[in-house]
Amino acid sequence: SYRALGLPQLRVGTRVPTEVLEHLVGLATELRAQRSKPTATPEEARAANAALRSSMRERGNYFPDIERAAAGALARASYVGGALSQGMLLSVVAQHGFSVRFVPDLPRSVRSLTDLRGNRIYVKQEPVGGHSARAVILQALGHFLLGHDTPRDFADFLRQRVEANYFAAAMLIPETAAVAFLRDAMSRRDLAVEDLVDVYSVSYEMAAHRVTNLITHHLELPCHFVKNDASGIIYKAYQNDGILFPADITGAIEGQRMCRQWSGRRVFSAPDRFSPHYQYSDTPAGTYFCVAQVDPRADERGYAISLGVPFEHSRWFRGRETTDRVKSNCPDGECCQRAPLTLAERWDGMAWPSARAHSHILSALPAGSFPGVDDVDIYEFLDQHAAD
Repeated sequence: SYRALGLPQLRVGTRVPTEVLEHLVGLATELRAQRSKPTATPEEARAANAALRSSMRERGNYFPDIERAAAGALARASYVGGALSQGMLLSVVAQHGFSVRFVPDLPRSVRSLTDLRGNRIYVKQEPVGGHSARAVILQALGHFLLGHDTPRDFADFLRQRVEANYFAAAMLIPETAAVAFLRDAMSRRDLAVEDLVDVYSVSYEMAAHRVTNLITHHLELPCHFVKNDASGIIYKAYQNDGILFPADITGAIEGQRMCRQWSGRRVFSAPDRFSPHYQYSDTPAGTYFCVAQVDPRADERGYAISLGVPFEHSRWFRGRETTDRVKSNCPDGECCQRAPLTLAERWDGMAWPSARAHSHILSALPAGSFPGVDDVDIYEFLDQHAAD
């Protein structure tokens, strides 16, 4: 780092004052810290997301190396099937030299914190409806089993996060058993996300995302996945079936608003939003069969999770007999992005909304090797618990 600055070599002799040495050491420490901070603007983050999603689509959202790592970890712990119990989970963690501590005072900026000196994974026991402690622990373990190092930049941070999440899902819904389960359901024309939720005791979101990992690679079924809130803002999305998501000029989908006719929007007005909502959607890219459900484990705002496939593959899924069929012309503005002419003529210029401020869109993402993590908080926490 010093040579890269192009400065002359500094000869440190006995006559160099201690204050100067302290000054140099302080500058060197800060230079090292600054070089490790993968700060990104919202635009850079969206571009990184778009690139990562393209990579996932090319491989059908299937990561064979991570599948093998998860299968190996389960085999060493003598896993025999079914939902991964907490006892089996702790056995898996112990097999790799780590222990788990549940604490009430975990720093707010993290879901888990690993002490690499004491090989402890600290987790806060979340209340019902929060993140699954099993998934959080396995995500932390996945970083080490997958050989992750300090992220080089924000794109590397995102990649590592996706891989750790994939590892946790592959541990909680193991490939071999899950594929056999899905094949059997397909033979009965009864594929359904909620069955994986029941069998493996995972969230609806994890089960739906795990289906996208497996059904293209093993069952040759293209698909799409979306997570959105009640206003239609997209938080996560994936597709390899040709459906057209709303996107900005960089190709980013996150933060865009989905069509009002899509199942992820309509489920919020369904009589029972916590039960599967089935529908067919005629779109400019073709007709799709989709099932959406508001995840009951999500926070109070609620998020809809949608899984869909092209019309010709609907025959394999539960709910295909639905008569609910809608037409969506989005991204054509005449579909639902502009108000009907009569309403626009009546209210144009007569409305002044006070919008919620989303201050995060105006600034760079939080700096740090792990964006958004407060280093002071985590170091103080580790120091406090080191003697426990």
